[in-house]
Amino acid sequence: MKDYFLRIIDFIQKRRWLVHVLFWISIYTLLVLGFDSDYEHSTEKLLHQFIKMSTKIVAAYLFVYYQVPKLLYKKKYLLFIISVIIFSYIFCVLERLLVVHVIEPLLRKGSFEQESIFEILTDIEKLHSTYLLSLYFPTLMFFVLKLVKEKFVEISQIETLKKEKSLAELSFLKAQIHPHFLFNTLNNLYILSLQKSNKAPETVLKLSQILDYMLYQCNDKHVNIEKELELIENYIHLEQLRYGNRLEIKLESNIGNLQTKIAPLILISIIENAFKHGIGETINKAEIKIDIKEEKSVLDFSVFNTKAKLLQKDKTQYREGIGQKNIEKQLKLIYPNKYQFQIDEKDMSYHVKLKIDLSS
Repeated sequence: MKDYFLRIIDFIQKRRWLVHVLFWISIYTLLVLGFDSDYEHSTEKLLHQFIKMSTKIVAAYLFVYYQVPKLLYKKKYLLFIISVIIFSYIFCVLERLLVVHVIEPLLRKGSFEQESIFEILTDIEKLHSTYLLSLYFPTLMFFVLKLVKEKFVEISQIETLKKEKSLAELSFLKAQIHPHFLFNTLNNLYILSLQKSNKAPETVLKLSQILDYMLYQCNDKHVNIEKELELIENYIHLEQLRYGNRLEIKLESNIGNLQTKIAPLILISIIENAFKHGIGETINKAEIKIDIKEEKSVLDFSVFNTKAKLLQKDKTQYREGIGQKNIEKQLKLIYPNKYQFQIDEKDMSYHVKLKIDLSS
């Protein structure tokens, strides 16, 4: 709905002349339909209102684009009042002159008596009662529509700024994740190298695949969930190479549509957190269970890990910095009111449950 609304505003902004033309055609149509006259032919009625339209158009643009912004909005209230009084008188006189000295000689048949210019100028009561309301009704309509349009444009600009701000914040959050992944994996590779493990080449290969995805393939706001699964599998493989028998991990995935779009790097951040605060802080054998389900564009994601009863101090401030808070910020930015994020922490376990409506 918001996108449709923004497209309408964009259309109006780019085709202002067309909107103005349609407005005056509408006003002209209303005036013709509401005009009660003794003209025999409808063409005479049309011509009568067409000639009078010139004063209405000039009065409207003068009021909306000069008197209001240059005087009223700048708090020149006395000048604004004087200007409105003077120009309303002038336009009423001009319209009366058009009727008496242009329209009636052109359309009326037979002889008739015309008012002199002096009589028109001095007949204030007739100018006020006959011409003022019909002259300034289109002006007021034009002014109200302009106020409405300006309000819509303001809302549109606010929405655009919000989107730009969200994208900037999201880019910053992702920038935090990238070096964090790299640091942890390089640390794993360093340990394997010290151990002169033959698993080091395989680790380098998996690391290169992960970096290729993170640096080049997940720059879009959304990616296929298939790509995220591949990233998760590569990451788990790296951790299994590092921890070996110390780690018991179980990954279950049931994806109805592998082409379903999802925001990148959110799921892997939760999984990485499970490794960091599970196996990293557990002396004995650790256990991690990951369950990923997708059905009809609804994702159910669950990560369970065992952990030590007494947690080590978080010197990297991961828990406060790049961990849970980062994940929740991304969810709020990308899936506002479309997700459920739940954490169940106990003495010996940590369980994260995430449900997201991925439908656009």
